[in-house]
Amino acid sequence: QVQLVESGGGLVQPGGSLRLSCAASGSIARINAMGWYRQTPGKERELVARITSGGSTNYADSVKGRFTISKDNAKNTVSLEMNSLKPEDTAVYYCNSRAVAVVGIGGLAENDYWGQGTQVTVSS
Repeated sequence: QVQLVESGGGLVQPGGSLRLSCAASGSIARINAMGWYRQTPGKERELVARITSGGSTNYADSVKGRFTISKDNAKNTVSLEMNSLKPEDTAVYYCNSRAVAVVGIGGLAENDYWGQGTQVTVSS
C-alpha cells in the first residue's frame, strides 16, 4: 500500500501565496504520476495540476500561470506552489499518486492513492 501525507494548507489573503507538499511512502515499486486535486462542498473533485515521472505537467485552466507543480523523484514528494491566490481557490486540496505498489504476496498493481486532504482558505 501507499500512504500520502500532505502539509502546507491554511488561511491566506487574496493575492497571497501558499505551498503544499505531499510525501508518498509504503511498498512503492514505481510512481507514474503525482498531482493535486481540489473539492468544494457540493462539487466534484477536480484536477488542479499533475506531473508525470518524466516531468510532463498539466494544469487546470483556472490556475495556469499562478500555480506550479514540482516533484522530487528520489524522495517521492510533490509540491504545489500557489501564487496570486483568489477566493475561488478555496477548497480542500488532495494529493494523488498513481503508483505501482506491492499488493498481496509478491504481486504488483497500479492504483490511485489519495491523501487525507488539506484545507486552503483564501479570504480577507
